[in-house]
Amino acid sequence: IRPDPYRVWLSEIMLQQTTIPHGIRYFLRFTELWPTVDALADADRDDIMREWAGLGYYARARNLHACAKAVVSAGGFPADIRALQALPGIGPYTAGAIASIAFDVPAAAVDGNVERVLSRYLAIEAPLTEIKPQLKDEAAERVPAERAGDFAQAFMDLGATICTPRNPDCARCPVSSSCLAFSKGIAERFPIKAKKQPKPVRYGQTFLIHHANELVVERRPDKGLLAGMLGLPTSEWMKLDSEKDLPEPSGAAGRYLGRVEHVFTHFRLYLDVFEQTGKEITNPLTVSLDEAMNSGLPSVFAKAVRQLQR
Repeated sequence: IRPDPYRVWLSEIMLQQTTIPHGIRYFLRFTELWPTVDALADADRDDIMREWAGLGYYARARNLHACAKAVVSAGGFPADIRALQALPGIGPYTAGAIASIAFDVPAAAVDGNVERVLSRYLAIEAPLTEIKPQLKDEAAERVPAERAGDFAQAFMDLGATICTPRNPDCARCPVSSSCLAFSKGIAERFPIKAKKQPKPVRYGQTFLIHHANELVVERRPDKGLLAGMLGLPTSEWMKLDSEKDLPEPSGAAGRYLGRVEHVFTHFRLYLDVFEQTGKEITNPLTVSLDEAMNSGLPSVFAKAVRQLQR
């Protein structure tokens, strides 16, 4: 019996840029609420976005719903790599994982664990960013014609449990005898990482506008950062040269509650949090202050709400 392609797909999407311990409770919650791809396709997107809150990279949640609808319309998940990659939110790695694990298609699934194993096994003396295409080719050459799904999972598990980023357990590794990095005693050197550049800095203000236990929120646009999510009203986010250019907070925007910091993939954001009260709310979209933390706000806005609750 092959694994359910729905659960393979869901777990792979959730674990992109997410640790397994953090992703498990989301996976269990989603499969409890929506046990099949048909159920997920029929779900309200706002419900999906709310349950996704805190998992980050919110484009994944939007694509999750769109992909579920596309799969149902097509009559199920395809086994073909190209057909899988044509679905919303599915790239080469996820397509390879679904094809191999769910359908036993001899396809490579190259994640960070596989890249680390191969870069050590071959002792490739070049930054990881430069050798990714080579690693994909090396992985593809090693996929067996049979039990491709078992091979893919074993390869990923080898990197996750033995060939770990720090302190790899080479003594237990089943391929250490032919690993070039191990033979040279330099396993931890790989993969070679390019020098990190400092993250750009952005700054803005966010507003906790509330009256009679109702907090004003807004639905963010369907395109751009945190697209489709609930959020707090904010100013524009200005680009700064560095943290040294962060302005002093101004009391003109309301009662100053503090400054929160949030790190996105491509920049670091600082938001000054202001409270505004005492006026009627005309905005039609509100949540209860008591339930604000459970309303599906992304982490950056949840941090701002916590300033009010301190």
